[in-house]
Amino acid sequence: MTRLFNEPTDFADELIAGFVAANRAHVRPVSGGVVRATRSEPGTVALVVGGGSGHYPAFGGLVGAGLAHGAAMGNLFASPSTQQVLSVARAAEHGGGVLLSYGNYAGDVLNFDAAEAELRAAGIDARTVTVTDDISSAPAAERHKRRGIAGDLVVFKVAGAAAEAGYDLDEVERVATLANERTRSFGVAFTGCTLPGADEPLFTVPAGRMAVGLGIHGEPGIGEADIPTADGLAELFVTRLLAELPDGVDAPTGRRAAVILNGLGSVKYEELYVVYGGIARRLEEAGVEIVEPEVGEFCTSFDMAGASLTLVWLDEELETLWAAPADAPGYRKGSLPPREAVEADPEPQTSSEAVMAPASEDSRRAAARVSAALDATAAVIDAHVDELGRIDAVAGDGDHGIGMQRGATAARRAARDAHDAGAGAGTVLVRAADAWSDRAGGTSGALWGVMLRALGTRIGDEVAPDAATLALGAREALDGIRA
Repeated sequence: MTRLFNEPTDFADELIAGFVAANRAHVRPVSGGVVRATRSEPGTVALVVGGGSGHYPAFGGLVGAGLAHGAAMGNLFASPSTQQVLSVARAAEHGGGVLLSYGNYAGDVLNFDAAEAELRAAGIDARTVTVTDDISSAPAAERHKRRGIAGDLVVFKVAGAAAEAGYDLDEVERVATLANERTRSFGVAFTGCTLPGADEPLFTVPAGRMAVGLGIHGEPGIGEADIPTADGLAELFVTRLLAELPDGVDAPTGRRAAVILNGLGSVKYEELYVVYGGIARRLEEAGVEIVEPEVGEFCTSFDMAGASLTLVWLDEELETLWAAPADAPGYRKGSLPPREAVEADPEPQTSSEAVMAPASEDSRRAAARVSAALDATAAVIDAHVDELGRIDAVAGDGDHGIGMQRGATAARRAARDAHDAGAGAGTVLVRAADAWSDRAGGTSGALWGVMLRALGTRIGDEVAPDAATLALGAREALDGIRA
């Protein structure tokens, strides 16, 4: 496949710029993501979603009337940073509180949870509903551990429609939780996807075989099988999903369900429709009444060849919210009246842009050593970025090397700038922490941010740190990671 990009380092930044340029009627840019370009009623709950890039129309394509109010967009397959989530949430919030919703992945949980805590500390009521629809990723008894895949669309659509209808934050959280509890998905892939700049796909599937139950980043599934016919794939999807019904749904007969057949990136619409014919027939034979089905691409995995099926077991309220109109760049349903455009507000200052604290000469000398240590760290990561990615790809999405490189480079630059401006050792570390977390995103970005910030906070800028202070800072960094 022809590659347009050799380096993925600033992929999200370029994506946001181009996406906004093409969709100015719907979205406007903020640091790390997009928010609606149209005005919402004061006091409306703001739905903020997000995750890594590479899944379009998730997540920026789902920002618009009747859907999300903002989306934090990380780099390819890397969660947005805490700073990105905060930036989007503050720009999207307009008096009714914020509901954060995203797929249940470690990096997203770390960064969105940290953002939720900061929002609450600032007096903004914030809640979270993670999406856990992928039945292959954990047993039914541990549903809270499951990944979020194409069920993202369901939870976002229901929550966005509820906010549009004037539900308060408690009620938006309730229906979003209910939508997640009643949504089940299952996916397969015939080929893996390849990140820009990578020489090999994240995973491979032997010729004539398909990966069964894998994640949208290429995380391992539950096995392999021979590639079936389109009708055979329809049978696999329906059989697997009807084998696990949500609480309160005793049997499929007589039930109403929304159905989403989702292409993962390279399967063409004509092929999806052929598969959907078999799905519809089997669901109808099982006594399921299909409500407003969707066939297309709703949560992709870059150029992966594969598909997933999602069933949403509806009650009257969920059906009303699922059927409500929406108008976003990547998803439209029904019609909505024109909305008034809103002017962009200046973005609030981040913690890393705060006024620099005075520093002693001893602390400034120590800051030079901190900066040199970060230079050395970044150099080692640069030398081993491919190996870090290879190790990660064994069980994950293969982006760890890229994320570490991006974070370390940003931290080194921030540390140098702070040192050159006369900062002490503590401030240099805190600035590096914010930069690493912000630019790396993902799980590693959040953890390095926690480590460096804890150490910098303990060291401070007043005196040169001694061994006891460094040891205590290291202990607090470890405690932060464990927490």
